[in-house]
Amino acid sequence: MNDNFQMIKVNDLTKEFHLTNGKISYLFRVIQNNGQLEHLYFGKSMRHRDHFDYLTEREVRPSNNQFEGDHTSSMEHIKQEYPTFGATDFRHPAQQIRYPKGDRITDFRYEQHKSYHGKPALTGLPATYVEDSTEAETLEIILQDTYSELKLHLFYTVFADYSAIARSAKYVNHGAETFSLEAAMSASIDFPDKNFELVHLNGAWARENQMERTPIITGTQSVSSARGASSHVHNPFMALVRPDTTEHHGEVYGFSLIYSGNFLAQVEIDTYQVTRAMIGINPFEFSWQLKPQEVFQTPEAVMVYAEHGLNDMSQTFHNLYRKRLARGEWRDKERPILVNNWEATYFDFNEEKILDIAKTGAELGMELFVLDDGWFGERHDDTSSLGDWFENRDKLPDGIKGLSTKVKQLNIKFGLWFEPEMICKDTKLFQEHPDWIMQVPGKSVSHGRNQFVLDFSRQEVVDHIFEQMDAILVDGNVDYIKWDMNRYISEAYSLALPAEQQGEVYHRYILGVYRLYERLIEKYPHILFESCAGGGARFDPGMLYYAPQAWASDDTDAVERLKIQYGTSLVYPLSSMGSHVSAVPNHQVGRMTSLEMRTNVAYFGTFGYELDITLLSDEEKEQVKRDIVFFKKHRKLFQQGQFIRLSSPFTSNETAWMVVSEDQSEAIVGYYEVLAKPNRPYERLVLKGLAEDKLYRINDSDVSRFGDDLMQIGLLFGENFIGKASEYWAKEKIKDFNSKLFHLKAITE
Repeated sequence: MNDNFQMIKVNDLTKEFHLTNGKISYLFRVIQNNGQLEHLYFGKSMRHRDHFDYLTEREVRPSNNQFEGDHTSSMEHIKQEYPTFGATDFRHPAQQIRYPKGDRITDFRYEQHKSYHGKPALTGLPATYVEDSTEAETLEIILQDTYSELKLHLFYTVFADYSAIARSAKYVNHGAETFSLEAAMSASIDFPDKNFELVHLNGAWARENQMERTPIITGTQSVSSARGASSHVHNPFMALVRPDTTEHHGEVYGFSLIYSGNFLAQVEIDTYQVTRAMIGINPFEFSWQLKPQEVFQTPEAVMVYAEHGLNDMSQTFHNLYRKRLARGEWRDKERPILVNNWEATYFDFNEEKILDIAKTGAELGMELFVLDDGWFGERHDDTSSLGDWFENRDKLPDGIKGLSTKVKQLNIKFGLWFEPEMICKDTKLFQEHPDWIMQVPGKSVSHGRNQFVLDFSRQEVVDHIFEQMDAILVDGNVDYIKWDMNRYISEAYSLALPAEQQGEVYHRYILGVYRLYERLIEKYPHILFESCAGGGARFDPGMLYYAPQAWASDDTDAVERLKIQYGTSLVYPLSSMGSHVSAVPNHQVGRMTSLEMRTNVAYFGTFGYELDITLLSDEEKEQVKRDIVFFKKHRKLFQQGQFIRLSSPFTSNETAWMVVSEDQSEAIVGYYEVLAKPNRPYERLVLKGLAEDKLYRINDSDVSRFGDDLMQIGLLFGENFIGKASEYWAKEKIKDFNSKLFHLKAITE
C-alpha cells in the first residue's frame, strides 16, 4: 500500500484503488485475467482494507465470454470503469475507436499507475483546480491497447474538502497510423442496482433550467445537445436519486460536465438491473482524427455523492465551482450592482440617453453601467453589423473611450456588450472573408437572428476578432464585458479542414471560444466577464472558468425567474447567476409584479437593474435606494453564503429559499407566493442550515428564536403575512405575486 498519499490508497498485490477523503469512497480494481478496470463502489466513505475481493461478483450466465473455458468472463456482466463495445459487452461504451482497417474492437489493458499531489491542468480546457497541492490528490491509470500503439490515460482527482471526484480521459497515439476517435466520454460508472430516479434540467429560450424528475426504465435515457452549445434545451448535468430522496434526505449521485459544447449525459439500465451512467462529449456528429504522436484530452466531469438530499449535492457543486472553478480577480470579489440599458432602450439610444441612465443609476447607488447591443457599425436593429466592432459615431460621437470617460466621471464603472462569435453579411468583415463563416460548399446556409456563425475552429478567425476587441478595450477603460451568443450552429463545416476532419468542427469551435476568452483575460485581468447566450444557452461549468457569472435567462419576469433560478441552483452558486430587476409590464410575459417582488427575487444572484430607471417615480426611486443599501449591506451573504432551497416552484404555489453565512451567524430567507389565497390557514416555513444553539433576532425586531426552534417549528405566518395582524374582512389584502424577506441575525451577548 502506498503510504505517501493520504487520500489515494493502493493495494498493490490485488491492484485495487481506493480514493477516499473521509466523506466519500471510490473503489475500482484491475481485473487480473484481462487487465481491464472493474468498478467496485462509489458512495459514503468506507474504511480501507488490505483487499476488497468480496466486492467482485461473478455468475455463469448465458452470454459471450472472452476466454475459452471461463463462463464468467463476459464484460456484459461486469461493472466497469471505462467500457468498450464489442468485446463481449453490448452496452453503450465510454469510448469507440475506428482502426485503419475499419474495425472498432479495442483492448485497453492496465500498464501502470501514477499518483500526484494536487491536480494537473487540462491543456486548452477549463477544469477545477487547486491552489495548494494538499487540497487534492490525483490518480492516473495508464492503459495500453494490445492491438495498436494507442495509450489511454484515465485521471481521477479526489479533493480533501469536497465530496466529489473529478474525472477525465486522455488518448495518446504513439504509433505511425491515424485512428478515428468516435466516442470519448469523460466518465462512466456502473451502479449495482436500478433503484434510481433521474433529475435533470430542461427548457427553451426564456424558460431555461426547468427541473424535471422522472423514473428510469430498463433501456437508455439521456439528455444532450448537438447544437454547438450546451443549450437552452438541456444543461450538461444529471443526478441519480433514490425514490425517497428529497431536498434534504436521501442519496444523490450528481454528474456535471465542465464543457460548453455538444454533450451527452446518459443512463442505461440493463436486464440485470445494473445502471450505467456516463457523461462527456456527444458522440453524435463527433469524430477526431488521432494522428501519429498526437493527443486528445476529454473535458472534465465532476461526480458528486451526497448523503442528505439534493441540497447536499448542490452545496458541494456550489462550493467547488465558486472557489475552485471560477478564477481570477473577480472570483472572491463582491460583484457590482449594475444597470443595463437593453430593456430600457433596445437599439434606440444616443449618448445623451445613455448618460441620463448612467447618471440616474449613480444617484440611486448603482455601481456599474452596461452598454448593451447597438453601439457598433450600423447596428440599429438585429439585422446588421455583427463582425464590425467599431463605434457608431452617430450614436456615440466620442466613441467608447469618450463615453466611458463621461460615465466614470459620474463615479460609476463602465461595461460593454459584445457578440464576438457571430457575423452579419452586410459587414466589412464578411466582404473580406466570406469563407470565415460555418458553411458547407454548394449547400444552403441557415441564419439565426439574421446572423451567421464565425468559424472559431480557425485560429486566424479567433486572432482577428481578438484584434478588433483589443482595439476597443486597449484605451476604452472598460470594467465589464457581457459576452453574448444568440444562435446555434446548424451547418458545422469548416472550409479550412479536410473532409475526414469535419467531425472535429464542433469541438474545435468551442476550443477557439476558450482561446479567445483566455487571451482577453490574460491581457485584461481586471475585467469582469459575464457570459450570455440568448440568456442561458451556455450556462455551464465550462463558461464559469472564464466568466464567473452568467446571464441566467432573457426572461426577467420575477415569477418565471423563481423556476429558472431555483433550477439553476441545483448546480450553480448564486455568485454565478445574473439576476435583474426589470420593468412592468414585463417585456417577455407582460405580467405586472410589484417592485418589491422583482427585487426580492433578483437579490438571490449577482443583482442589477434592466429598465429605464429615469422613468421611475420619486417614490420608486426612494425604494430602489433603500433596496440597494440593503443589498450592499448583505451582498457578501447573498453572493458567498450557503444557498438552501426550501420550497419548490415546480410543485407548489409558494417558493422559498434562504442563504446562510459560513459561520451561521446570519441568514436571509426569501418567501414568494404566486397566487393569493382566500381565508388562508395558518402556515409555517421550516428553515435549514442554522446553528441549533444560536438565538436569532428576526427582521431587527424584538422577536427572537433559537436555531433548533426555527428548524423544527419554523417561521409562522398566515393572514398576518403582510407583517401585521389583519382580519378576513379588512380592505388591505395580500395580492398575487407577493414576497417577503426575513433577516435573521444571531444575538451575541
